[in-house]
Amino acid sequence: MAEPLIELKGVSKSFGSNVVLDNIDLTIYRGEALGIIGPSGTGKSTVLRIIAGLLAPDAGEVYVQGQRRQGLIDDSEDPIGIGMVFQQAALFDSLTVDENVGFLLYQHSKLSRRQIRELVEQRLEMVGLSGISDRFPAELSGGMRKRVSFARAIMSNPDNPKDTPEVLLYDEPTAGLDPIASTVIEDLIRQLQCVQGGCGTYVMVTHQDSTIRRTTDRVVFLYQGKVQWEGAVDAVNSTDNPLIRQFFSGKVEGPIQVIG
Repeated sequence: MAEPLIELKGVSKSFGSNVVLDNIDLTIYRGEALGIIGPSGTGKSTVLRIIAGLLAPDAGEVYVQGQRRQGLIDDSEDPIGIGMVFQQAALFDSLTVDENVGFLLYQHSKLSRRQIRELVEQRLEMVGLSGISDRFPAELSGGMRKRVSFARAIMSNPDNPKDTPEVLLYDEPTAGLDPIASTVIEDLIRQLQCVQGGCGTYVMVTHQDSTIRRTTDRVVFLYQGKVQWEGAVDAVNSTDNPLIRQFFSGKVEGPIQVIG
C-alpha cells in the first residue's frame, strides 16, 4: 500500500453563504498522479489552496505525512515541501526568468548569486528552456511562461532540504493554451514525475479532457461541495455514474445543473 502523504478529513469551506466544500475526505498517496475534476465553481482550486496551506478550512483536519497542520503554511512548517503551479503562471513581470525561478532562494537563502543561477539553469533545462534566464515574462509565449512556473515550483534549496517539494499542485496548467502547446505541457508534467529532481507526486486540477486522460492515474469528481465519485482514470469510460457520463460527454441534459 502506498504511503499517504496528505490527508483531508471532514474538510468544509464556505465563502459567505456559499458552501464550497462540505465535509470532504481526500487522500494523496506517494507517487500518484491525482486529478481533481468537476464543473466550474465546485471547489477544485479551493481544495488545492487548502492542501498548499494558503487557505484554512472552516472545519476538518489536514494531515501532511501524518502530522496535523495547525493554521496556514506560514504558521507552522510542514514535514514535506509542497509546490504550486498557478493557473496564470503568476510570474513577476518586472523580474527576469532567472529572478522569477530563483525568487525564494534570492530572498531567503544564503547561497551566492552564482550558486542560485546554476540551480535556476538546471531547472530551466529540465523544463526545456535552457538559455532564457535573462529574458522577461513579456518576451515569452504562454506555453513558455507555464514552463517557467514549473521550473520555479520544483526549485530546491540546498540550505533547507525540507523546502524541496515532494508534492506539486497544478491549477489548470493547460488553460488558455492551444492543443499542441497543451500536449507539450502534458508531456512535461509526466516527465517531471519521473526525473530526478522533479516531483513524483502531484495533484492536477483541470477541465480539459486530454489533460485529465494524459496526466492523471486516479480522479476525484467534485460537485455540490462533495466527492461524488473517485476511481482510476480509465474507469471514466465504463462507469454508470450519471455525473461522470454527463461531464465527459459535454451534454447539457443531466444531473449537473448548467449555470446560464
